[in-house]
Amino acid sequence: MARDRQSIVKMSRREGYALHPKAHKALVKRSSTPGQQQGYRGRVKTSQYAMQLREKQKVKRLYGLLEKQFSNLMKEATRRQGQSGANLLQLLEQRADNAVYRAGFAPSRRAARQLVTHGHFMLNGTRVDIPSIRLKEGDVLVVRDHSKKSEYFKKLDDVSPAPGETPAWLKADRKKFELKITGLPTRDDAEPDINEQLIVEYYSR
Repeated sequence: MARDRQSIVKMSRREGYALHPKAHKALVKRSSTPGQQQGYRGRVKTSQYAMQLREKQKVKRLYGLLEKQFSNLMKEATRRQGQSGANLLQLLEQRADNAVYRAGFAPSRRAARQLVTHGHFMLNGTRVDIPSIRLKEGDVLVVRDHSKKSEYFKKLDDVSPAPGETPAWLKADRKKFELKITGLPTRDDAEPDINEQLIVEYYSR
C-alpha cells in the first residue's frame, strides 16, 4: 500500500501547521521552513497560486492522503450537490482512520491509520483493514477481541487519552472499545483553520 513516508515534523514546518501532535514543539522551536536559514527575513510576496497550493498540501498531509487520492476526492466532492469545499471535508472526515482518531482510540491520524491497516477493528461484524473506507450513519466499529488483549489497548488511557470533546456524528464507548456513527460530519467538525475555498480554487484552475 502506497503511503507518504516523509517526516511529519518536516512536513509540518513546510506547511507552518502542526500536522501531528508531536510537531507542536518543533514548530515553536523552529518556525522556518526546511532549508530556510534561521533569521532570514527576505520579503517575498506570496502569490494566490502559492497560497492555494500550500492549503491543498496542508489538508492532504493532515489527513494522510497521496495526491491521486486527494484529487479523486475533490472530483467526487465537486460532483455532489452543495459546496465543493464542505463536501470535500465531509468525505475526509468520514474515513475510518479519521473516525478512529476522532473517537480517541489513537493519538494521531497516522497512528489510527496503522491500527486500521493492521486489522484491529471490525466494521459491522467484519474485519476491516482499509483506512480510507467511508463510514456512514449506522456503522459500528469495534476493536477485535484478540486486539483488546494487546498492550496498546490495555493502556489506551495512557497512550491515547479520551478527547475533551467528541464530534456529534459519532459516539465512542471506550470501555467497550466501540464507536458508532450516528450521523454525517459537517463543516464545523473539521479543523476551523482550514480554508477549503483555496483548495477548490486550486483544482478549478
